[in-house]
Amino acid sequence: MRFLTALEKEIVTFPGLGWKFTVDNVAIEIGGLKLYWYGILIAAAVALCLFLGMKHCRKQGLTPDLLTDYCLLAIPFAFLGARLYYVFCEWDSYYVKGKLGETLGNIVNVRGGGLAIYGGILGAVFAIFLMSKIRKVPMATILDFAIVYIPLGQAIGRWGNFFNQEAFGTTTNLPWGMKSTPIARYLSVNCPNLDSNMPVHPTFFYESVADLAIFFILLGVRGKSKRPWTTTAGYCILYGAARFFIEGLRTDSLYIAGTSLRISQVLSLVLIVLGLFLLSMGRALDWEKKPIPERFIKADEAMQREAARRKEQKLREYEEDEDVEDRVERLAKSSFEIGEDEEDSDSDNQDEADAQDEDAESSGAEDSSSDSEDADEEADDAEADDSEADDKE
Repeated sequence: MRFLTALEKEIVTFPGLGWKFTVDNVAIEIGGLKLYWYGILIAAAVALCLFLGMKHCRKQGLTPDLLTDYCLLAIPFAFLGARLYYVFCEWDSYYVKGKLGETLGNIVNVRGGGLAIYGGILGAVFAIFLMSKIRKVPMATILDFAIVYIPLGQAIGRWGNFFNQEAFGTTTNLPWGMKSTPIARYLSVNCPNLDSNMPVHPTFFYESVADLAIFFILLGVRGKSKRPWTTTAGYCILYGAARFFIEGLRTDSLYIAGTSLRISQVLSLVLIVLGLFLLSMGRALDWEKKPIPERFIKADEAMQREAARRKEQKLREYEEDEDVEDRVERLAKSSFEIGEDEEDSDSDNQDEADAQDEDAESSGAEDSSSDSEDADEEADDAEADDSEADDKE
């Protein structure tokens, strides 16, 4: 679908599963300003990926500060690349002959829809290339780390297609096929050879599941790979293969002008070939991973020490500014807790002592009983001897 418009609440059904959902692509409306689920999901995906990246970067030999520099350049470049890619492929829909202002207005009107993931990936990779040159950091080190989170973001963002009722496939008899009024309307206009009353493949869901699986696979690859570009190659091969087959089911593909070739399928094949090339070259030339320059690690360690020092300083200032009554109360509470611990300790010691005394008494009783039994036995022996002597007499 070319333009993103506010839909009325639509009923989406999965007849084979007996499911029915009410879908509205507008999440929030404030004073006439509509916030779409698609944009919210993309923002959430970016935020989650940034959070995970910042959390795990030190384990992979990177620093949050360096990663921030890359993100500040890669995020806008990814958005710009996604938009320009789509505009280039659909130029006839945006160009108005003799009206440059109107043409530019159509291009910058991103609220009308029109973003392509491949353009976003190309834009982000170009930004990483530029920043690597500026910071003099090995590009493979950054890309192998960051590319893991791309399929995670894609898996989340694809659900925006569900709310927009777009990016679906051809008709199907499979039980998970879905139906809705916008889907039927689109098929009747753009795919007259298909029965608009039949369910269609939820290709957005197929790709979301595939992307999530790729994310977890790449996490394992990144942790075990010993050569540069391995994780990047893994993404190229896995996503390229998944997208090639899923794209073949879609009804809204972009085509190379004058041909029946789907652009995304062609790029998928290019990605697969690129991934195989990187793997083979890495093995043939025995490429080695290169860490980021030591200056970034030292700067990060210095920042951590400074943060710890400031935290300690704030704690001291808090203690100095604390009211006398609050301090007395805090110390009294602390002393009370310590006293309770000592009482518990004394009680435990007393219990142990009592237990030892009981053991001693029990042992003494047993010894006394044993001595008594021995004395009785000796008395019995003496009586037996006396009896024997009387018999002899």
